[in-house]
Amino acid sequence: MDLTSGGWRSQSPLVTAFAVLVAAVAVVGTQFLGWEWGSGQIVPTLIGVTVALVAAFLVIRERLGQTD
Repeated sequence: MDLTSGGWRSQSPLVTAFAVLVAAVAVVGTQFLGWEWGSGQIVPTLIGVTVALVAAFLVIRERLGQTD
């Protein structure tokens, strides 16, 4: 575990940008489009599943030592 900048590992700019994009989509979706988790709507479910898969990929890649 790389302990830099206050004990947290530095994230790549791409991962940070992806996280900001996901947060923005979540805020816009819930505040302006009426999205709710578990409401049976397909778009929020697809976004959630996609984000979970990307997160799992990044964790597996890091555990295998294939980071940038």
